[in-house]
Amino acid sequence: MRPNRLEDVVGQEHLLGDGHILARAIRSDRIPSMILWGPPGTGKTSLAHVIANETNSIFVPFSAVLGGVPELRKIIAAAKEQKNYYAKTTILFIDEIHRFNKAQQDALLPHVENGTVTLIGATTENPSFAVNSALLSRTRVFDLKPLETVHLQTLVERALQDDEHGVGHVPHQIDEDAIAAISENARGDARRALSALELATDYAKSAGVERVTVPIVQEALATQTLLYDKSGEEHYNVISAFIKSMRGSDPDAAIYWMMRMLEAGEDPLFILRRMLIFASEDIGNADPRALELAVNADAALRRLGMPEGIFAMAQCCIYLASAPKSNASYEAWKAAQVDVRELGALPVPLKLRNAPTKAMESWGYGEGYRYPHDEGGHSPGETYLPDRLVGRRYYRPHDIGLEARIRQRLEELRGPLKSKAGASDGPDEAES
Repeated sequence: MRPNRLEDVVGQEHLLGDGHILARAIRSDRIPSMILWGPPGTGKTSLAHVIANETNSIFVPFSAVLGGVPELRKIIAAAKEQKNYYAKTTILFIDEIHRFNKAQQDALLPHVENGTVTLIGATTENPSFAVNSALLSRTRVFDLKPLETVHLQTLVERALQDDEHGVGHVPHQIDEDAIAAISENARGDARRALSALELATDYAKSAGVERVTVPIVQEALATQTLLYDKSGEEHYNVISAFIKSMRGSDPDAAIYWMMRMLEAGEDPLFILRRMLIFASEDIGNADPRALELAVNADAALRRLGMPEGIFAMAQCCIYLASAPKSNASYEAWKAAQVDVRELGALPVPLKLRNAPTKAMESWGYGEGYRYPHDEGGHSPGETYLPDRLVGRRYYRPHDIGLEARIRQRLEELRGPLKSKAGASDGPDEAES
């Protein structure tokens, strides 16, 4: 059912619509080296075959999984001969190019650069991660999108009418609802849609059923797997959505993304590690119980294992997403880190130094130190930073959750907290 001509391609209008650079390049037979990037079943290989049919080039398919550098050298040698003696361009199509290692990708570089071959690579992985920067700079990246339901419905109906390549030879009737069910549940994957159609029609034929109905389609789609690569871009996309959902206080979205990861086989300890980080980085003292719950959830999973451990994970996920948020602790240590790195090891004020020997006492160590417990638990006006940083404010608690009470207490102890724009950062500001 692969398309043979450009007009047979369904979907990807953003690449193949009138006036787009890729469509013009195909029609004018001036194909640049390119990387076709997209999820499974979006037509990467089909588009490469269409390019082969629509141009006068020699098309050589090559699998990055099955082939190696020796086979590649033979292809390059043949391509040189075709170019030098017959003025024919060779299109080298490498499926799953992300499986090529650095040495294999480097072997392609000079031949792509001098035009011996026109490279078309297909990958489900983000080319920024999967393809060497040198090779990437010599190619155009075209992003293929998951097919829309209407596109998949067109492909299913086309297969139903095709006696030679489709399922038109199978005597059956299919409900419109069944076609819609296939199209909607294929998740943008043409291969999945056509496989489900084939399974459904085969089942109907073997069972002696005259109509393909929604229940038969559901049976055919029952073994679907989730798109999720624990080492690829989708891994980072989903964990990013999970963190941002918790940060945005949306427990519904957070639990959805967490289940997406777990159902796809993600390590639950990885998810809990991110929740532990989140509890301090994004909630902090607005609700100190968040870190305690995350630690307990981690301990519960290690003790219970899966699937029972998911109860603690779900409880923690929902609590973190629903809790008040503050990144004041995170901002405090980042600001302190900047001063430490820029100003170096500033001397500890003498009054704060310990004086375990008489000699140290004679040098002024500990002299002038005020003991807070002798003054009701707080020594008004006392300073504890290096002299150069007196007045600096690193921790600026937010007015939310428990941190609002911390903010109130600190204002009572050190005066009202000024805004960042108008806050005094110590003597440096006056000097500048």
